Amino acid sequence: MKLSQFRFDLPLNLIAQHPAKKREDARMMVIHRATGQIENKHFRDVLDYFDDKDVFVVNNTKVFPARMYGRKEKTGAKIEVFLLRELNHQNKLWDVIVDPARKIRVGNKLYFGEAEDLVAEVIDNTTSRGRTIRFLFDGSNEEFKQVLNTLGETPLPKYIKRKPDEEDKERYQTVYAKHEGAVAAPTAGLHFSIELIKRLEIKGIRFAEITLHTGLGTFRPIEVEDLSKHKMDAEYYRIEDKACGIVNKARLEGKRICSVGTTTMRALESSFTSDKLLKPSEGWTNTFIHPPYNFSIADSLITNFHLPKTSLLIMACAFAGYDLAMEAYKKAIKDKYRFFSYGDAMLII
Repeated sequence: MKLSQFRFDLPLNLIAQHPAKKREDARMMVIHRATGQIENKHFRDVLDYFDDKDVFVVNNTKVFPARMYGRKEKTGAKIEVFLLRELNHQNKLWDVIVDPARKIRVGNKLYFGEAEDLVAEVIDNTTSRGRTIRFLFDGSNEEFKQVLNTLGETPLPKYIKRKPDEEDKERYQTVYAKHEGAVAAPTAGLHFSIELIKRLEIKGIRFAEITLHTGLGTFRPIEVEDLSKHKMDAEYYRIEDKACGIVNKARLEGKRICSVGTTTMRALESSFTSDKLLKPSEGWTNTFIHPPYNFSIADSLITNFHLPKTSLLIMACAFAGYDLAMEAYKKAIKDKYRFFSYGDAMLII
């Protein structure tokens, strides 16, 4: 398939700027693959589509405050520094994206905080906007992380046209977030409240946790028309024995396995056996899922409504079927569903 087939016109007023009042109050479109039926529901109704011993697989990655603002030495020019990942714990080396990039060269020093609490030195160019920086900090690692938490802000995507506030610290994070390392929330999981999870568990539904640290590669624009030529950035994932036990028991008993989010689905599709069972593994995945594609583990998917021409939309089309998914997106625009990170949900079954 071609990239241009995943284009659609999205009215900007449908891009959610704030989360729903309560997590499970978001709307939810339900797509039935077997019949082509499309229903309008609310996320709390997800209870009605799953039964005893079905499994939800969730991504327990935790977002860290990755966006920082610093000043360049001598000129004092304001520079946005977006932390992507820690490369070396000992030397405090980080992969970052800087903006405006043209002003930042190897050897430049950057100062963060009113009292210049933190200094970093640029030591390498990685891409046109990418740099490797080394933080110059003498304290313990705990103290260093504390400084980053104080100086950094919640990395809301650029299409949310406002400054992050206190509420975002909680709401741009799943209630089951555990392992810090993501620069973007696994947004399908944002709809689950602790109360809704309890109600699902009372019904007999089990939760299996995996980890995939969402990087900016998930959102990097696809620049090739031929999808088979697109290369995803690798993201770190970990699937442990416990999750495999829960998922494989359900699979062998013919129960439903629901992937909560496209990040979860990428991890599941990176680690399965020849007889389609989930296997424990840890590493980096650059799996890019596009139609036609045979999924190995999950038979249902919860996801949000995504940007045109993105890997996230393309995966949803691979799972639902291209024609049905694009029909659902037309209906979502007509029915004024809210799009993207703080938007509404889609359940594909």
